Amino acid sequence: MFGYVRLNEPELKIKDFRAFRSVYCGVCRGLRRHGLGSWLALNYDMTFIALVLTSLYEEEVEPRPCRCALHPFARNQQMSNRWTEYAADMTVLLTYYQCLDAWHDEKKIIPRAEAVLLKRARDRVAKDYPRQAQAVADYVAKLDEVEERKDPNIDLGAGLTGEMLAELFVCKEDEWSPTLRELGFWLGKFIYLMDAAEDVERDRKNGCYNPLLLQEELADRGEEGFREYCELLLTSMMGECAQAFERLPLLLYGDLLRNIVYSGVWCRYELMKEKRDRAAGREAEADKAEPPETETPVMQKEQEEAIREAAAAVEAYEAEYAAAMKDPGAQA
Repeated sequence: MFGYVRLNEPELKIKDFRAFRSVYCGVCRGLRRHGLGSWLALNYDMTFIALVLTSLYEEEVEPRPCRCALHPFARNQQMSNRWTEYAADMTVLLTYYQCLDAWHDEKKIIPRAEAVLLKRARDRVAKDYPRQAQAVADYVAKLDEVEERKDPNIDLGAGLTGEMLAELFVCKEDEWSPTLRELGFWLGKFIYLMDAAEDVERDRKNGCYNPLLLQEELADRGEEGFREYCELLLTSMMGECAQAFERLPLLLYGDLLRNIVYSGVWCRYELMKEKRDRAAGREAEADKAEPPETETPVMQKEQEEAIREAAAAVEAYEAEYAAAMKDPGAQA
């Protein structure tokens, strides 16, 4: 479920992109506290939390040069503070349970191995942040129940995801907690629906649970109806999310954060639409291809007459040949 809260890079200023990269590298450094391999869980979604909390509590640290194993020859700028470390801890929690869920659903070995590697780190984070750890554990358990009974109510899974992410956005209880929870709640619902919309074809093929496949109102509406339905829900959710976002005094990284909230979160959706359009185009081309010529009753009659004429000609030739063999003089 990671990868939906991202940048729209073409619309971003260079200074804002560098600021994002510095916080991203700071979250990566925070993950390395949890041991080798934990940085593989790094994602843009939790970087967004680090940006929001750093901006809200105005705890920016001057970026410093750094190198990493993935880019050993590049000198990047890294900005680390307690919020990048908090985002790294929440990444560990989410990735651990996501790996367990993948193992439970599909019995994949790699997610199981990743969960084993993250177990100690998860235990340390749960000790430091018991409320958040309990929220993620409860979310996974309740979502499994919804999937097992194949509940068609799309708001159940979306609401559970929103409640879980709402708790992760709140690191400490203060006057900003209600607004942060609201921001996380609507963003979580948006992410859940985006994930369902992107996986709908794969889930249909594999017979997996997807609430969009259980919506009776979408059964006869086709691709356009499906798209209108999803866009209506997604726009509504991001509208509520944006309202909560605008109530926070986020001056630091303001342009960068607005790029994500108003544009970046839609990038995956646009890619999904392009992919579905290409698939629909291929199907349309296949339908337009000229079908092979089929026999009609008229064609069948003409073929039968030709066969009869050929048979009559063969019979006439055979009769003439037989007569010639009986009377050689006539042949001369």
